[in-house]
Amino acid sequence: MKILFVGDIVGRLGCDLLAKHLADLKTTYKPQLTIVNGENAARGRGITDQLYREFLQVGADLVTLGNHSFDHPDTLAFIDQADKLIRPANYLPGTPGQGYRVVQVNDEKLAVVNLMGTVFLPDLANPFLCLDQILADLDPDIKSVFVDFHAEATSEKQALAWDFTGRVSAVIGTHTHVQTNDARVLPGGLAYMSDVGMTGSIDSVLGMQKEAVINKFRTQLPTRFNVDDNPASNQVLSACIVDIKADGQARSIKPIYIKETGKQL
Repeated sequence: MKILFVGDIVGRLGCDLLAKHLADLKTTYKPQLTIVNGENAARGRGITDQLYREFLQVGADLVTLGNHSFDHPDTLAFIDQADKLIRPANYLPGTPGQGYRVVQVNDEKLAVVNLMGTVFLPDLANPFLCLDQILADLDPDIKSVFVDFHAEATSEKQALAWDFTGRVSAVIGTHTHVQTNDARVLPGGLAYMSDVGMTGSIDSVLGMQKEAVINKFRTQLPTRFNVDDNPASNQVLSACIVDIKADGQARSIKPIYIKETGKQL
């Protein structure tokens, strides 16, 4: 089973990059399932029903979220009806939406889990214990489990991967928006990457207009961050392809990084 995972789609530029390249990526890598992280799609913070449907229309099968899951007021109105949308599973009980989905991929079933870290992020339930419970609740016939771990600290991501190798198929990090050079399959058969990276402007700071972020670091004063949606910006699509065997162990993981020159205005 091949899974294509596209990292944090940031703003309009990120959405347009996905629409431009996803069909070709699917032709090249022939994934049986395509997942995108869409928590930064709505001007850098959150997701709307329209953007969720747009991702599905261009070829995504599932959309994961993160710490901006509920930043857009539109989200609460549609998340319970969005059966291909996954928010972090370790939100408090009663939070709208679902923290994991089980999907049929040809003759196999795959569980796709979204978790959020707790280091330098909101204090949610312990992601390690949450994943323990999810695995205990799953049908034992489900051998393959893919985890989007939306976390800040690489130590927390690495620790989760080592803890669950042999029990889940992949732990792929999101949130920090910079693709890491550590993709590998751990002993036990878990595909790991600290961060898959973002899809959006790279003439920015993590997809945000760089001038405001620089000002924040220089002055420490409250500063409004706006997404860099300037079509003249240079852009990147960050992703990975994970190949999982029928027994749930990963065969391989390959990073994907597509750079594109901005349009001259």
